[in-house]
Amino acid sequence: MKVDEVALTKEREEAWIGDAVLALYVREWILARGEGLDGEAFIRFTSNDFLRLHGNPTSVEAEIGRVYQDNDLQAGFDWIETNLLPRFLNREKQLAARDKAGRKKKR
Repeated sequence: MKVDEVALTKEREEAWIGDAVLALYVREWILARGEGLDGEAFIRFTSNDFLRLHGNPTSVEAEIGRVYQDNDLQAGFDWIETNLLPRFLNREKQLAARDKAGRKKKR
């Protein structure tokens, strides 16, 4: 089976734009929380490991890129807020609970 190089290139280009939209959204979201810079949260939110929870990371970023290109930046932000932020917040709660449980066991 031959890969459609044109479609693959287009998806990668859309993902490149989507990655930038995601990065800007996450940075603004982190700052809006009022807890200062949090590079670790940024990495967790924008990582391929996290994006894989929603689908192929390149495809997820490409979708963000398409939403941005077809509409505007706010539409891209809205997509992220609807589709990724709830999962991220849930995952952060799970990680915090695991960390807390791990600290209790070490006592």
